[in-house]
Amino acid sequence: MTRTRIASATTRAGRPAGSVSLVAISKGQPAAAIRALAELGQRDFGENYLQEAMPKLEALRDLPITWHFTGQIQSNKTRTIAESFAWVHTLDRERIALRLNEQRPEHLPPINVCLEVRLEEEAGKGGAEPAQIADLAARVRDLPRLKLRGLMALPPPRESFAEQKQLFDRVANLLQELQAAGFDVDTLSMGMSGDLEAAIAAGATYVRVGTALFGERRPA
Repeated sequence: MTRTRIASATTRAGRPAGSVSLVAISKGQPAAAIRALAELGQRDFGENYLQEAMPKLEALRDLPITWHFTGQIQSNKTRTIAESFAWVHTLDRERIALRLNEQRPEHLPPINVCLEVRLEEEAGKGGAEPAQIADLAARVRDLPRLKLRGLMALPPPRESFAEQKQLFDRVANLLQELQAAGFDVDTLSMGMSGDLEAAIAAGATYVRVGTALFGERRPA
């Protein structure tokens, strides 16, 4: 069970119980599957594709769900994201930050945002270079409708625990550098079904899990 894996990994890492939260990645899953998991107590759900997500958000408005946007952000989708999600894990450009800030409704609290770090060049993946993170963080910190929370990463796959943790440690070190520079950041969004143990050992505070919770996604 995923929560047992998280709890065991947290204990092995010598970290306090409850210091790692679970975002259930529900892309490709019907609203009924999300409802069933929510009724078991899961509160945080992540969606990657806005067109797919919005009917589910509408169908599940009666539930106390916190919605996280975990996909790449297109400029023409920022208004809907700003109006609908509590968290954005994949912020990697100042232009997108400005749009989210301008379009976040005043009656809602600021959006919690993580800056996505690109650790290696991979086709089809977003993220800012590690050397760009401090400057981007400084710009985001000044935007009143955004709340800079920390960093997110989706590293390339590695076979061994040691190799996985080495990549996650790089993200954790970047967060420590931001903290040392005076940024009020506390979140590391990293680790998925295949590598969450290594992510937790490196300091993850959110792990993003889909397959291990829902099973394999339905074919498109």
